[in-house]
Formats: sequence, C-alpha cells, structure tokens
Amino acid sequence: MREAHPLERQVGIDYYVSDGPGVGGHLRDAPADFRVRELEGVEPEPLDADPGAYPHLLVRTTLTDWDTNDFAGALSSALEVSRERVSWAGTKDKRAVTTQLFSVQGVDAGDLPDLSGADIEALGRIGRNLEFGDLAGNAFEIRIADPERPDEVDAVTDALREFGGGRVAVPNVFGHQRFGSRRPVTHEVGLHVVREEWREAVLAYVGNPAESEPDRTQEARATVDTVADSADPDWQVALDATPGHLGYERSMLHALVENGGAEPADFRAALETVPWNLQRLFVNAAQSYAFNRMLSKRLRRGLPFDRPVAGDVVAFADADAPEGLPVPDTDRLQRVSEGRVDVVTRHCERGRAFVTAPLVGTETGLGDGEPGEIAREVLADLDLAPADFDLPGNFESTGTRRAILVGTDLDVARDPLTLSFSLPRGSYATAVLREFLKVDPRDL
Repeated sequence: MREAHPLERQVGIDYYVSDGPGVGGHLRDAPADFRVRELEGVEPEPLDADPGAYPHLLVRTTLTDWDTNDFAGALSSALEVSRERVSWAGTKDKRAVTTQLFSVQGVDAGDLPDLSGADIEALGRIGRNLEFGDLAGNAFEIRIADPERPDEVDAVTDALREFGGGRVAVPNVFGHQRFGSRRPVTHEVGLHVVREEWREAVLAYVGNPAESEPDRTQEARATVDTVADSADPDWQVALDATPGHLGYERSMLHALVENGGAEPADFRAALETVPWNLQRLFVNAAQSYAFNRMLSKRLRRGLPFDRPVAGDVVAFADADAPEGLPVPDTDRLQRVSEGRVDVVTRHCERGRAFVTAPLVGTETGLGDGEPGEIAREVLADLDLAPADFDLPGNFESTGTRRAILVGTDLDVARDPLTLSFSLPRGSYATAVLREFLKVDPRDL
C-alpha cells in the first residue's frame, strides 16, 4: 500500500487505496475552482406563512470566498440581530463558491441585506432553526490546477472502483480540515479532555506552535509554553504576547489570569470560555482521530470495506435518505456472525446496509472478531475507553457509529481536469480528492 502524506498520518490516515502517483497539482487557484452545492433536505412553508408558528426565515445563499461563520456574523450584524439567531446546516470552506442554507429567527424576506460576494434568496419559513445535518449531502465541482500527470486520473478511478466493489469509493475518513488545516491539533486537545488532563488540553491549544503558522503566532505560542514551564506561571505575560486575532486563545488565557491557573479546575474553566460547539469539536476530533486510526488498521490488515467480515457491526440504510445518496441509520444496527456474512454481504451490495466502525462514546459497542480487535487496539494505544467520554458539560459524548466506506458516481472532465461528484452529509470531499492528487493536504 502507498503510504499517506506525513501530515495525513498525523491525523490517523496512514495509506492511500490507490497505489499510483496521482495527478498532482493543487486546488483553489480561485474560489470558482471549488464549487459546493448543498443537496437540500428541508421543505419550508411559504414566505407568507404565520411568523408566530414559523418564526425562522429560510434563505439560500451563494457565497464567494466567505467562511460560513464569518458570513453568519456579517448577516446578523447587517440585520441587527443576535448572532445566536442565525443557523446553518453545514459548514463550508472559505475559498470556494458555496450554495447553502441558513435560517434567521424573527426577520422577514424584505429585511435581507445586500452583502458583497453573497447572493441571498428567501425560500420560505420554518418552525425551528436549522441544525447541523439538515441537508441530504453536497454536490461538488472541483477543478484541479496544474496537474502534473493528468492521465493518472484513469488509474486512480479504476483502483477506487475495485475497492468499492464496482462503484468509485474511498474509506470514509475524516478529512485533514476536521483537525485544523494549518495546525492539526484539535484531536490532541480532545484526547487530553477525554483523559481529563485539563492543563495539557489548554496548552495544546494555546501553546504548541506549528511551523506552518506565521512567525508572530509561533512566537506567541512559544511564549505561552515558556510561561507554562516556569515554576510560578505569569499568565498575564502569556496573554500580553498573544495577538488579537487569536481570540479563543486569548479568552482561555484571560480566564487563567482571572482564576490563577493553578488547579485543574482553573484550566477546565478556561476551556469552557470558548463557544459550546468548539468544546464539542475537541471531543469529536478525538473520536474522529480514533476512527481514522481504525480504518487505517483495517486497510493494513487487508479487510474489505464494501462488505462485512465476522464480528463487524453493520447499519441498515436510512429509508428516508434521498435516492443516490444512501446513508446508514445508526439506530438500526446488527452484529454480523460467521453464519450471517453472506446474507449481510448481499445487503451491502444492494446498498441496504453499511459496514461501520465506532465513533467511540459512552454508549458505543466495539464489535467482535477482528474488527473488534482493531478497535480495542486503537483505544489501548490512545489510553481511551468508552466510559472515559462520561464528561462534564459540552464535553460529554455518547458516541455513534459511522460507515467506513463512502461511494459516489464520479464524472471526469479533461480540459481543464475537473471532478464532479456528490457525497452524503458528513463525508469529506477531501477523502476523494486526496486519492486523485496525492499531495500535501494543505493543497486540497
């Protein structure tokens, strides 16, 4: 097997499925080179529906070079409403053209502002705010700039079809951006959180400089590490050294200045100064890292991804998923015994079931046989157990299971080299793109 890029190995992705060199090149010379369109999963009421019963305005936006969080802030400011009243179904990358849904509570279509780089269309009204996952999936159209070996696209495609049992498919890994594209540390923070190593968790986020960061940022983080290593840490020195654009880092350090930063509870309080969704992301990233490690071990052992082996846990297909974008219903699980392998394999071949691996939490089982052995080996390496996720506040997680394979119908245009495909919600375009380019993940 071809070994993955060193930065991918940092986040648990150890191999490529396809052995060839890939096409090379890079993405995002311009935002229009990376287009993402949400496959919508929400049916609104008409715009003139009763705002008392349907208080949220649903809007479709086409954004050019906008970060999702930044746009939500700009929209709330222009509407003069609280940022908490703006919600969305999925976070998108900044350097792209993205078409996605937002909901805004307590406004009318006539209130919508004009914002540069944003086309905003009111669709109707809904009775609740959008939540993550309120979409069926995403459709991508991605141009590869300056490919060095464009003809390799065919070899990669053939290898992925073989891996997927006839359909182009890849391991359903969490992409590099899940962990921080420039500085992949969210899983390191999360691993410390799950072990209740609160001091180490804060320092992994606030200190811990990365060579890929600007010099000033590296210097600030190095100062934090120096302060932390001293016999009597002066957290005000660390705070003074940290530039304003590191807002979450500054909020943690300010808390340490206020509470003394001497006890584990002080560091937990510092972590809790960041938004609740970032607190959850730390733990989710730890789960994602362990999941990636499990898939890498499965690849290494030569176990199939498109069909089960004895000991696997499969999830049956969600009956409400749109045609062409099947997803597992993780409330409908079945352990696969030796005598059921052939039957469940047929279900997988027909898109009725999916082999899964655990996103470990307090309520997740680990499977039996060789798949269970893989999961237990990974958790032992990380010094984790499901019970460890019984944590305070937003850090707690019951866990779930996730399909280990994601398939797609791929269309390839040659001049310029462009890949078009759709993926179900929760899957990463980079899981597909990394196989074709085989480059530094920061170029994806």
